[in-house]
Amino acid sequence: MEANETQELQEHAEHGAHESAMRPVAFTMAVLAVLVAISTVLGHRAHTEAILDQNRATDQWNEYQAKKIRAYNTQLASEMLKVVQLADKKQADKIAEDYRTHQDKWTPELKEEQEKAEALASKVEQAEARGTRFDFSETLLEIGLVITSVTLLTKRRSYWYAGLAAAAAGIIAAASTLILK
Repeated sequence: MEANETQELQEHAEHGAHESAMRPVAFTMAVLAVLVAISTVLGHRAHTEAILDQNRATDQWNEYQAKKIRAYNTQLASEMLKVVQLADKKQADKIAEDYRTHQDKWTPELKEEQEKAEALASKVEQAEARGTRFDFSETLLEIGLVITSVTLLTKRRSYWYAGLAAAAAGIIAAASTLILK
C-alpha cells in the first residue's frame, strides 16, 4: 500500500468518525425543527381562537347593550306615562303595567347577558395568554435550533448543549400553557 493511500484511508476514517459524532446533533436539529413547527401551529390556533372568542364576546356585549337600551327606553316611557295627563287613565295604567312586567323580566336577563359577555372576555384573555406562550416557546426553540446548528460548523459540543438548554426552555414555555386557567 502506498503512503498516499494510507493517508487517504486515515482521513476517510477520521471524517467518518466526525460524521458519526455529529449524528446526534443532526438528529437533535431535526427534532427541534419538528417542535418549532408544532409550537408555531399551536400558537396560530390559540391566536385564532382568541379572535373568534373576541367576536363572540363583542356580539354578546352588543346583545347586552341592545337589551339595556330597550329596558331604559321602556323605563322612560313608563315614567312619562306617570306624569303626563292622558284622556284614558285606565289605558295608560295598563300600558305602564305592561312596561313594568317587561322590566321585571328583562332585569335578570340583563344580568345573565352581562355574565355571558364577561365569561367570553375571560376566554379571550386565556387564549391570548396561551398564544403568547406558544410564541415565546417558538422563539426559544428556534434559538435552540440555530445554536445547535452552529455545532456542525464549529464541531464544538458546547454549542449543542447551549442549544439543548434553549430548546428545553422552549419546551417548558409550551408546556406551561397546560397550567393556564
